Amino acid sequence: MATKQIIHGVFGDEVPMMEACKKLRASGIRVKDVFSPFPVHGLDPVIGVPRTRLAICAFIYGITGTSLATLMMWYMQIHDWPADIGGKPNWAYYFNIPAFIPITFESTVFCAAHGMALTYLLRCWLVPGAKAKNPDPRTTDDKFLVYLELNDEQAKKADAILKDNGAEEVNYKGTLYIEPAY
Repeated sequence: MATKQIIHGVFGDEVPMMEACKKLRASGIRVKDVFSPFPVHGLDPVIGVPRTRLAICAFIYGITGTSLATLMMWYMQIHDWPADIGGKPNWAYYFNIPAFIPITFESTVFCAAHGMALTYLLRCWLVPGAKAKNPDPRTTDDKFLVYLELNDEQAKKADAILKDNGAEEVNYKGTLYIEPAY
């Protein structure tokens, strides 16, 4: 059974925290997560977080909204109740596309926005009754926390790197016991 140490490096500013993350990655240590009171631009590539695929979800939700709006307008204006208003022929959809653009746009934005909000809440598991994943409540106010899960050899090296780069605290929070995969 393998064990890993849980280490929290607490910083008072984002610049030394970023430098510590760069040096940790350069020495081959994987940064599990970083908690901060505000978004730190450029942090994702430094700690090795891959690019998100949420934009693909937004595109799919937008196309769904466009398709539903087109189907709704065709059914209501062309198929179900064609009306001759102001001399505009309603017997073909393509004659009325300019009039349908605002509805199509609004439906696209509506579906993309609501779909993204739900995807974000479910992906982050921000549902009623969910337990907070934040290991230190000070990171919601003014502290930055680097979360590491390391073996004993890497823990000593990480401890030195964190302290050399201005960590205010380096806390050992326990041990993870990892069952081997058979």
